[in-house]
Amino acid sequence: MPLHLHPDVVTTETDDGTVLLQLHTGRYWQLNTTGTSVLRRLLDGCAPDDIAAELARRHEIPPEQAEQDVQAILARLSSAGLVVGS
Repeated sequence: MPLHLHPDVVTTETDDGTVLLQLHTGRYWQLNTTGTSVLRRLLDGCAPDDIAAELARRHEIPPEQAEQDVQAILARLSSAGLVVGS
């Protein structure tokens, strides 16, 4: 099953990234521009490894660091109930 936002989550893009609001709790989450890019790519169905490779090239960071960063974003979004799916 592809990744998608939980139906109870709304987003608003800002100059600095994205704000996510969990309607049933009233809790806000903020992603910076890189986090926003990762979230968009995940929602578009891109594999985390592909996103990490792109980030490593774009930001000239070690691929292992990019992979850890993408997995951390995915884990936090999932554990907070902001996204559902694979």
